[in-house]
Amino acid sequence: MMSTNRKDHNRRSILKFGSSLGVLALGAFLLPRRAWAEWNKAAFDGKNMSDAYKAMGVDGATESAEVQILASDIAENGAVVPIQAVSKLPNTTQISIMVEKNPNMLAALFQIGPDMVPDVTTRIKMGQTSNVIALVQADGKFYTASKEIKVTLGGCGG
Repeated sequence: MMSTNRKDHNRRSILKFGSSLGVLALGAFLLPRRAWAEWNKAAFDGKNMSDAYKAMGVDGATESAEVQILASDIAENGAVVPIQAVSKLPNTTQISIMVEKNPNMLAALFQIGPDMVPDVTTRIKMGQTSNVIALVQADGKFYTASKEIKVTLGGCGG
């Protein structure tokens, strides 16, 4: 009779343990997920290009035809301006989008992993017509491309 109680006890322990694991797995699946990323607050808070570059560790950047900004020449709504930045430079590790005349110069910063295509698309806000700059880091050096985007008032083209 004792061996039967021991088997029942072992079976109950295994069932409890298995049930607990199932509940934990379900809880982990249902909990909201958060993406943790380090971001450069000083660069995003930069009020001029020099401050933003300094916070990002940029000592100088060279204009390059291997960096492209793909965007419309005219943005009818400055609150939502689609921008695409592409780097054809090997070993690209970072692409940043900057807007010269925005209160905060740095609009977006993307870290590019070794298996990623260095091609990013985002939407930015622009308060007025300004140069938009793609700043690319590749092989530890910085390269840029710029494009003027005209922001219209009320979508009238002026």
